[in-house]
Amino acid sequence: MKTKHLIHVAGLCLAATAASAQTPVLTVYTYDSFVSEWGPGPAVEAAFEEVCYCDLQFVGAGDGAALMSRVRLEGAGTEADIVLGLDNSLMAAAAQSGLFAPHGVDAALDLPVAWTDDTFLPFDWGYFAFVSDADTQAPTDFRALAASDLSIIIQDPRSSTPGLGLLTWVKAAYGDEAAALWADLADNVVTVTPGWSEAYGLFLEGESDAVLSYTTSPAYHLIAEEDASKVAWIFDEGHYMQVEVAAKLAGTDAPELADAFLAFMVSDAFQSIIPTTNWMYPAVEPSAGMPEGFGAVVSPEKALILPPEDAAALRDAAIEEWRAALAR
Repeated sequence: MKTKHLIHVAGLCLAATAASAQTPVLTVYTYDSFVSEWGPGPAVEAAFEEVCYCDLQFVGAGDGAALMSRVRLEGAGTEADIVLGLDNSLMAAAAQSGLFAPHGVDAALDLPVAWTDDTFLPFDWGYFAFVSDADTQAPTDFRALAASDLSIIIQDPRSSTPGLGLLTWVKAAYGDEAAALWADLADNVVTVTPGWSEAYGLFLEGESDAVLSYTTSPAYHLIAEEDASKVAWIFDEGHYMQVEVAAKLAGTDAPELADAFLAFMVSDAFQSIIPTTNWMYPAVEPSAGMPEGFGAVVSPEKALILPPEDAAALRDAAIEEWRAALAR
């Protein structure tokens, strides 16, 4: 009887091993906050694995710009099948790398801008903004912020998409006067963090008056914490728009599974997860509509966005202006 039991158990183990070996794996590189326990990653993984009969493995790789650096460093030998978390400021550099392939997805997107790119597929979008406590006197623009004693925490543009977005925002609003503005803003900057998560955490610990984030960030506090004490500052010069995208690696050894994931990414199952986990606007509005707390989100009267090629062209000069101002 005992021998028969052992044979039965051994048989189950072999069957399980064989089944595991046959389970296809899809590896998705993304930014750290996406795969955190409070981010979209866990829910997206569960929802996709219900329909793909695969093992979806997210790999956190720092913030968005660091994510791009890792993929470029690994080149064609990368283990990633999908990169999720680049944005419109990094798309030109990502396209020039030659590492990505067309997505082949035809979806009706609910973006405030036209989108025709056949390689980079949006999954959410938002406006950059500084977030503070509601009782902090909000400046009306960057110049008023620079003239004030308000302290801010920002992200490093060399590793973070919000950090790079802030530089592009200032360039789009002030052009040739951007360097002078950064010189005036330098003494407002308490610290520069590698990514968004560290910056927002320090702000919540009381290390600054405000933090670079998004106009939608107060919705998190309102919906998840029933806390209406956080607000986004609205600037007269307008707010830069970020569109976050995913793309398939050209050298993936799981092309059909990668295609299935990108198609799933713009489905209601995926998009309905975004508003209350990534706290951004979904690329396709969920069939149930947006959560009620998003009705309190303020929107800028003027949206700023540059074509990816223009954003890439000004990147190096913008980083040098920023670096020189903060080094003084």
